[in-house]
Amino acid sequence: MLRALLSVIVLLLLISTAWSSELTQPNILFIMVDDLGKEWVSCYGAEDIKTPSIDGLAATGMKFNNAWCMPQCTPTRVTLLTGQYPFRHGWTNHWDVPRWGAGAHFDPQQNTTYANVLRDAGYKTCAAGKWQIDDFRVEPNAMQEAGFVDWCMWTGFEADNPPSAERYWNPYINIKGKGSRTYTSQFGPDLYCDYLIDFIGKHKDERMLLYYPMVLTHSPLTTTPENKDETDKRRLFAGMVRYTDKLVGKLVAALDEAGIREKTIIVFTTDNGTGGMTNGRLGHLVQGGKTKMSEQNGTAMPFIVNCPGTVPEGGTTDALVDFTDILPTFAALGGGKLPAGRAVDGKSFAPLILGQTKVGPREWILSMGGGPAALRDGRVQPALDYDDRVIRDKHYKLWIDSDRKPIKLFKISGDQWEEQNLINSTDADDKAALQRLTTIAAQFPTKDGAPRYEKNPPQKWDQKPGIPGEKNRQKRKTKTK
Repeated sequence: MLRALLSVIVLLLLISTAWSSELTQPNILFIMVDDLGKEWVSCYGAEDIKTPSIDGLAATGMKFNNAWCMPQCTPTRVTLLTGQYPFRHGWTNHWDVPRWGAGAHFDPQQNTTYANVLRDAGYKTCAAGKWQIDDFRVEPNAMQEAGFVDWCMWTGFEADNPPSAERYWNPYINIKGKGSRTYTSQFGPDLYCDYLIDFIGKHKDERMLLYYPMVLTHSPLTTTPENKDETDKRRLFAGMVRYTDKLVGKLVAALDEAGIREKTIIVFTTDNGTGGMTNGRLGHLVQGGKTKMSEQNGTAMPFIVNCPGTVPEGGTTDALVDFTDILPTFAALGGGKLPAGRAVDGKSFAPLILGQTKVGPREWILSMGGGPAALRDGRVQPALDYDDRVIRDKHYKLWIDSDRKPIKLFKISGDQWEEQNLINSTDADDKAALQRLTTIAAQFPTKDGAPRYEKNPPQKWDQKPGIPGEKNRQKRKTKTK
């Protein structure tokens, strides 16, 4: 009898330990939409559009009000991968590697990614969607070196290869073990999503990191399988948003079907503001804010975290988060080790989403970067020595120009549309906030870093020295004078 009782106790302890391990190392599904601001997500107050799947994640999870991206593609993507600010990792500007080349690329030998961190912690890692910071023709193993054991990626628009421009219909996709080719008569967003779903089915009994940097809703405007005859620009974009929402719902359903929904933390966000389209939000007509640092359309992105039974349900938080926090948060959730000898600017908000605290780890957040980079002396370098940037704390937001001078101050907690510049205010609280945020900015280097990479071999399509498209921009300026 005693032996039987002891056996039961040991068995229960083993089961308890295994379940505890799963809770401390959940699956992670990281969804990042391309070019979509809050003004197109209905749970954030968007008008004339419904996003029921995304809204469902917010209603049963945690919705963030103050989660900051970087203003444009490359600065955001490298920031979230590395946990470093653009002034540190050097990609302060956009550089379209497959199109412009010049030896530049994201070099995993000199940069750590959260995928490397979690793969080393025992996770099966998969990415599907848009990468754009490597050229798969030159670096066929770029995804693997960045930490992903499997992938299905649009190649990006490769110079001298017109079919590669297609990310939607007839997409040009690179898949592990298959290389790059056109998938005729197919819709790219379906292929990327289905690839992740297939990966879930194969690895549902293992720990997984799923990275879904969607190609939707970036230009060009496109039809979807649900509105093939549409021609109106606004309705086309709204259809792209609805299809984005549908794919989010499809992935959530796949987790349910695999029986791992309650073991998977879903993070939903977007890489930067909307690219040009306008929509109503909270009674305001909001212009898309891609490349901008204004609060409600350029920096503060939709950001939702969901996991039934783990992430507090139906909560909204004003905690400050920016995209440097992704790597340390994923490392904390997955039991991974932060890279030794490499700075990490981010802070883990894992205790917040696990319900262990209601307070975030941040006193301030930062956003910076945009526009194309420059090619000088054979290397990609920041277009400016010091890129303009914004810093905010709980109540105030400070704008700093490229001369390192404070130029605008807003009490953002009561002026979210940034209508009253307080930079010359004599109010004691305003003056104290200006001093506080200026002191934080003074801690940053006086010159931004440049991208770290060993140069790829030269290619015939490499960009010439200068800033891509600069001559065309100057021509347009001349014509408008």
